[in-house]
Amino acid sequence: MRRAIVAALLLQMPTVALAQAEAPAPEAPLLDPVTGYRLAHYRGVIHAPPEGVVRIDAGAARALWRKRALFLDVNPAPGAVRDARSGRWLLAEPHDSIPGAYWFAESGRGDMAEAMTATFLRGVRRLAKVKSHRPIVVFCQADCWMSWNAALRLHRAGLRDVRWFADGLDGWKEAGFPTARAMPQ
Repeated sequence: MRRAIVAALLLQMPTVALAQAEAPAPEAPLLDPVTGYRLAHYRGVIHAPPEGVVRIDAGAARALWRKRALFLDVNPAPGAVRDARSGRWLLAEPHDSIPGAYWFAESGRGDMAEAMTATFLRGVRRLAKVKSHRPIVVFCQADCWMSWNAALRLHRAGLRDVRWFADGLDGWKEAGFPTARAMPQ
């Protein structure tokens, strides 16, 4: 009887071990508990704008665009490679954006390297000086946490009048507004 129990347990052990080996790894947290930035799964419904940032729709974005506000595109650059020395991007595919927008590719990630964060903030501050007293409009795609992250990052860095165009490039195109080819900053 004892041998039968031991044999039954031994037969079950490989199954248990296999089940444990196939179990998915625990998923990383969606939000950084310290910064509040979204770290993964960047496309999803966002219920509120970042602290200190005003959410705008396509109509308001178009009105600000006509007034020459500073538009910042933080869409990713799929398949692109950034040369660390020169800072230039080798794109895998072209990217169209809102005409006149400055494309800071990948600058909406929640876990950006310090050097990339510094480059983003330095670039935006430089542009904001040229377009002083004009709102800063940050966008990506519709329901994209990258623009949310970038808008919050700019607000926390002390930039004023940051607006979050939550409908992003998708909403811009759906409204029938023009686009133009963009190159990363």
